[in-house]
Amino acid sequence: MAEGLSTSQKTVVCVVGPTACGKTTLGVLLAKRFCGEVVSADSMQIYRGLAIGTAAPTAAEMDGVPHHMIAVADPGESWSAARYAREAIPIIDGILARGRLPILVGGTGLWLDAVIRGHGFAAGQAGGEIRKRLQTRLREEGAAVLLSELRQVDPEAALRLHPSDEKRILRALEVYLETGTTITAHNEATRNLPPRYNAVWIGLRFANRADMWDLINRRVDRMVETGLLEEVESLLRQNLPPEATALQAIGYKEFTGVLDGTISVDQAIEEVKLRSRQYAKRQLTWLRRNEAIHWISWEKERNFVQALQLSTEILSAAGVC
Repeated sequence: MAEGLSTSQKTVVCVVGPTACGKTTLGVLLAKRFCGEVVSADSMQIYRGLAIGTAAPTAAEMDGVPHHMIAVADPGESWSAARYAREAIPIIDGILARGRLPILVGGTGLWLDAVIRGHGFAAGQAGGEIRKRLQTRLREEGAAVLLSELRQVDPEAALRLHPSDEKRILRALEVYLETGTTITAHNEATRNLPPRYNAVWIGLRFANRADMWDLINRRVDRMVETGLLEEVESLLRQNLPPEATALQAIGYKEFTGVLDGTISVDQAIEEVKLRSRQYAKRQLTWLRRNEAIHWISWEKERNFVQALQLSTEILSAAGVC
């Protein structure tokens, strides 16, 4: 597809899957074959200074392919799916305008869905005054009080949310207080709109989950060997607030405990491996909801030659190449 797509087609490729499954490598191979550019859809790779712990692609791994949405945010910032979509959509449209193929690579399913839908989001700013007031009330009064208030204005949202889901309770109240419209009404209004992009989904996974666990464990060991602890130290020197999203990322939270003396390095490594495996399981659970994904299953080792061939067949059948 070197001459490829017209911008009117608005076609993108999404390479998805759990952590450590090879999305970065396949994304680069597809970009080189189909005259594409990669747009990261990883909720932690957006932060500067988190390269090791988030397995952000190195210059060598990028292999000359343009990559976007990596290391674009200050680690003290808190990004939402809406913020990501606002930043990523103009980049994707620019790639299309240049006659190239956008290849979205990542495992943050909510963010990918937000971009593909592309209909805009209910109002609300992470740093807005209403958000700050609600966060203060959450700390002082607890989630149960806020959920009770939400039940009065948006009973459907309140019924859907678990009482411990503080983030979404706060978000639903924020939308109502800022706009006078419930988040339920907003979601209903956008649910039946056509997506912004025609997405071809390619998913990577292991046929045997034990092989994925083994690869994740080895990846964590490499992160530690290449300086994860030092990266965490550098992050902490920036005096970030304790609630900073970057500090909650897998690997950073655990190694912060090493630096403050609450756990040993060996304990932190095992905890990172456990949390990474749990995260991979959650990613797969989310992605299985998407029936449009064409899955490529690895055996014990990843075979990228075969994956590129299978992906080419998938894209050809979809009319992309």
